[in-house]
Amino acid sequence: MYQYNNQNVPGNQEIHKHFLVFLKTLTLSVLILFSSVSNAQKIEGTVRYLKVMNFLKLYASVDYMSKQAIDRLTYMYANMAEYKSYGNLYVSPTQTKYEDSEESAEKNDRGYSYRKSDYMITRNYEKNTMFDILDLIGKTYIIEDTIHVAQWKILNEMKEIAGHICMNAFLDDTLRKQKVIGWFALDIQNGGGPERFYGLPGLILEVNINNGATVMTADKIELKKLTTELTLPKKIKGKKIKEVDFDNILKKEFAERRKAEQPFFMNVRY
Repeated sequence: MYQYNNQNVPGNQEIHKHFLVFLKTLTLSVLILFSSVSNAQKIEGTVRYLKVMNFLKLYASVDYMSKQAIDRLTYMYANMAEYKSYGNLYVSPTQTKYEDSEESAEKNDRGYSYRKSDYMITRNYEKNTMFDILDLIGKTYIIEDTIHVAQWKILNEMKEIAGHICMNAFLDDTLRKQKVIGWFALDIQNGGGPERFYGLPGLILEVNINNGATVMTADKIELKKLTTELTLPKKIKGKKIKEVDFDNILKKEFAERRKAEQPFFMNVRY
């Protein structure tokens, strides 16, 4: 009886060859991931992130605005196509706290509204709690809740960031209309990251939102014993809410921005 051998079919040998290379690459990536994660260390110190906002890409990512409206905004902000700023993440084996930095990342810094608003993001992984202070449309909210981990999908690409080998992961934020690629360090055992991004097997050292519309990259890691950096303010003025309440506020604001055909990131932290 004739037995079918797919390697005798023209072209299948080349396909088989590429498939074997793919399997070897995938296996190597998995081995590196598990080896690095198993040897990951807990660190303490400060991570500085450079945040770059590309306004042309930000406008392009708003799917409900007309071309005329986008062109008008592009013309108005032609001299400010990109803005850079710094943020600091304070890291301990069990906690993280992120704040905007007063350090200028621009040569001729004219100031930016984010620095003038309330913004502090904290996570306590030992207690599984979050405590965030955010300014939204002129009002200060205090989000005190248990940690809600986003649905990241780990991918298999790797690159070096700030001297650490990182692997990427994908997050589809349907509320904020964000396609996010996060890069987490394989050798740093911490679930934190810049701003409100967290929940990966290692410390997130880069976040890329909507194909470069906003990119936050760690450019300096200083290992040191923290003293008061993780301490919460004693007196905080603001409305205490849960995470679900904050999401409902965002939904309402986004609906109003869409109706007015205005980009939501002009009023809401992107």
